Amino acid sequence: MSAPRTTPWPLLALFTAGYLAPYLLPTTVGRLDAGLPLSATQAGAIGSALLLSSAAAGFLLASKVDRVGARALARAGLALAVLGYGGAALTSLVPAVVVGAILGGFGSGTVTAVAATGIAGRPDPHRASTLGLLGVSALAGAIYLTIPHLGAGHGQPLAALALTALAVWPLTGRLSARTAPVRTPADRPTANGLPHRRLGLVLAAAMPCWSLAQNALWGVSGRIGLVQAHLTEAAVGAIFAVALGAGLLGTFGAGALGPRIGRALPIGAGTALIAVCIAVSARATDLRGFALGEIAWNLLYPIVLSYVIGLAASLDPRGRWAVLVGSAASLGTAAGPLTGSVLSARAGFPVMGAVLAAGLLAISVPLTAVALRAGRRPHPVVEIPLEARAVPDRHAYDTAYENSYASTSAR
Repeated sequence: MSAPRTTPWPLLALFTAGYLAPYLLPTTVGRLDAGLPLSATQAGAIGSALLLSSAAAGFLLASKVDRVGARALARAGLALAVLGYGGAALTSLVPAVVVGAILGGFGSGTVTAVAATGIAGRPDPHRASTLGLLGVSALAGAIYLTIPHLGAGHGQPLAALALTALAVWPLTGRLSARTAPVRTPADRPTANGLPHRRLGLVLAAAMPCWSLAQNALWGVSGRIGLVQAHLTEAAVGAIFAVALGAGLLGTFGAGALGPRIGRALPIGAGTALIAVCIAVSARATDLRGFALGEIAWNLLYPIVLSYVIGLAASLDPRGRWAVLVGSAASLGTAAGPLTGSVLSARAGFPVMGAVLAAGLLAISVPLTAVALRAGRRPHPVVEIPLEARAVPDRHAYDTAYENSYASTSAR
């Protein structure tokens, strides 16, 4: 008899709170630039520092969620997010804003590590990660529609991050002390070793480049709309909200497709199509071009990300590759705002888009290769004694239903 499929709401809430910071990156960087005595490059550097701190948390905690406990780590991360983002929202002193952003970023990374580990340890990581992407896309879209009506200043997106972390806190009471699946004694001798090291390392090495290209454009998308396409902040916010709504449709599509077409096609072809969308968006000079590029891009992004998250989760049922790959993606996400700001300032938005698109096309090759190799891995049959608590074997389950570490870059 198959186990009933339950929805891990606490993990999904943590996923949303952890991934929200990269999703709000354009408005966060744009408001730092407009509301504080900072240049566009300096504002992008603060955004990069926030996301780099988030990535550092993931690397530090990838193997420690089991040991410390999901509940304790989640609460610590949420507390850091509330204090960091909340403090940065309430002050106009640039050094204090920088410290608050870094502190809040570390909290977001901690929360994301707990969520990624828990989701990877479930028998249906594809479904769980898809629901998490739905949640963060919906919340980010609502925030983009709301922020333009709350007045000027740098604090609104930071306050939104702090309030989201505060709202998620009550759900941490439902987290267990351990998020990894129960293992039989036969599993323990190899429990400390990372399985499928070669595939995992290639995936972890490719994801920073993938995330950097995405977030280099995402970090300056607001400026493209305002400066190059000559749109108002309200119009840009509305386009972002519609784009994130398209992302919801893309996530629904990824959930509906599941493993029917494998992972290689959506990851490889999807990355190539995203490269085209980035080039179109970076060249936009009016409402039509900007909306087309941003909406098409956000439609495809969560589809590819959900399959990448599932690919990483399939390499290790304890979730360590999911966290490490997500943190590696966060390194690219962290470098994205600064890279986009520097490239656009020196070469212009269209050249920046062409460079990023070429990089994405190149990185789609190793990503597709990993997906193909992982899809051909043999799935062992595991015998579980009747006296033991039966836990579905992840590899066997993934054959029937397969699937992102949001993150990283996120987004």
